[in-house]
Amino acid sequence: MRSDGEEVPDSGWAGNFVGTLRGLLDRPLASYYLLLSSVGLLVFIGLVMVFSVTSVDNYATTGSPFTSIAKQGLWAVIGLLAFWVCQRLPVRTFRALAIPLLLASFLLMSFVDVMAWLAARHTPPGEEVSTIHLGPIWVYDLWLGVGSLQLQPAELAKIALVVWGADLLVRKGRAILSWRQLLIPLFPVTFTLLLLVGYNDLGSMICMVVLFTGLLWAAGARLPLFGWLGGFFAAGVVALILLPADKVYRLERLKVFFDPSIDPKGEHGRYQYLRGLWAVADGGWFGVGLGQGHLKWGRLPNAHNDFIFAIVAEELGVVGCMVVLLLFGMLTYTGLRIAQRVEDPFRRLVAASITIWFVGQAIINIGGVVGLMPITGLPLPFISYGGSALVVVLAAAGILTSAARAEPDCARAMHARPPRKWVRLLWAPLPPLPRPREDGDVVDPSTRATGRPSVSQSPDGSPRGRST
Repeated sequence: MRSDGEEVPDSGWAGNFVGTLRGLLDRPLASYYLLLSSVGLLVFIGLVMVFSVTSVDNYATTGSPFTSIAKQGLWAVIGLLAFWVCQRLPVRTFRALAIPLLLASFLLMSFVDVMAWLAARHTPPGEEVSTIHLGPIWVYDLWLGVGSLQLQPAELAKIALVVWGADLLVRKGRAILSWRQLLIPLFPVTFTLLLLVGYNDLGSMICMVVLFTGLLWAAGARLPLFGWLGGFFAAGVVALILLPADKVYRLERLKVFFDPSIDPKGEHGRYQYLRGLWAVADGGWFGVGLGQGHLKWGRLPNAHNDFIFAIVAEELGVVGCMVVLLLFGMLTYTGLRIAQRVEDPFRRLVAASITIWFVGQAIINIGGVVGLMPITGLPLPFISYGGSALVVVLAAAGILTSAARAEPDCARAMHARPPRKWVRLLWAPLPPLPRPREDGDVVDPSTRATGRPSVSQSPDGSPRGRST
C-alpha cells in the first residue's frame, strides 16, 4: 500500500523475479561477477567434456584415461595465469604492445604459410601433406611447433587485431568517418593479415572478419562502410575457396553443405556432418548421461575439438545445450554492457570486439555442428580441446575483466570498500577512479541515437578518457 492510502496491485512472481533481477544487475560489481562466473563455468564444462570425450580413447592407446585431460588442465592453468596477468595490466601496456603483437602475427603467419605451401608443392597428388622439420621447429598445415609444444599463430593474430585496431581507431578519433583515414593504414594491414590467416585457416579468417566488423561498429563507423566491407570480404573468401590448388576440399565442403548426397564416401565432411546430427538427435531432452555417449569412440571425427558440442548434446541433451548457450548469452550481454559503461575509449572498443569475437566464433562452431552453416574447423571457445586457443581466449577474457573493473560504478565501489591488501596483491590492484565529467566534454550524438559504444572526443579533438 502506498503512502496516500491507495493499494498497489501485486505484480506476481514474474514481476518479483524481474524486479529482483534488475536489482542484482544494478549493483556496481554486477558486470565483474557475471563475467567471472560465465567464463569460469564455461572452462569447467570444457574440462569435464574433454575428459568425457578423450578418456576411453586415451585408455585404449596409452593405458591411462587422463592423458588428454592432464594436457588440457595444464593449458587451462597457463590460460588462467594469462587471465590474471591481462586483468592486472594498465591500458598503456596494451597499447604499447599493439604493434609488437601485430608484427609477431605477421612473421609467424608468413612463416607457416610459406612452409605449408612448400609441403603441399612437394607432396604427390592424393597423398597426405607431410610435416616440415627445421631442427626442433616443425610446421604442419596451420600448426607451428617447437619440439612437443605446438600452437596456432592464427589465435595470436585475433588478439593482435583487437589491440592494434582499437589503439589505431582511438588515435584517429572521429577521423574514421573519412575513407582516406581508413585506407591508411587500417584496411591494407587488416586485409593482408586476413589473407595470411585465411590461406591455411579459413575458419579463423571468417572469425577475424566478424571481430573486425564489431570493432568498426563499436567505433561508430558509418553504415555504408559495412556494405563495401561485406563485398570485399565475400570476394576474398570466394578467392580463398577457389584459387589455392592445395585447398580443393574447401569447395567440396561447401557443396556437401548444400547437398550431402554428393559425397557418398564422406571424404569432404559428409560423414562428420551426419554423425554430428546423429549425436544431437540421440541426446533427446536430458541426454544419455555424462560419459555414456558412444559416438566419441572413433565414430565422430574431431569429437574432442570442432564437434565437442555434438557430444554435449548427446550426453547432456537439450538441457545441457541450453546451459552452454545461456552461458554464452550471459557472456555476450556482460561484454556489451561493459563496452557501453566503461569510459576509456580504448577499453570500450576492445571490450566490444572481444565480445563479438567470442559470440561469433561460438555461433560459427555450433552452426556447423547442427547443420546451419558449413563446417569450418573452428573450436568452441573455452570448451574445445586445444592449448593455444584456450590460453588466448582466457587472456582476452582477462582484458575484458580489466575493463569491467574500470566501470565508473565498479571503480567507486572498490575504492569505497577496498578488499584486503593481500587480495589486491595476488588478484588485481584497485582500478583508477573515473575522471570527473567536465563541462567541455562532448557526448557523441551517434551513441545517443543508437545506444552503441563509440569513440567520443573532447573539443580539442582528443579522445575522451585517460589511459591508465
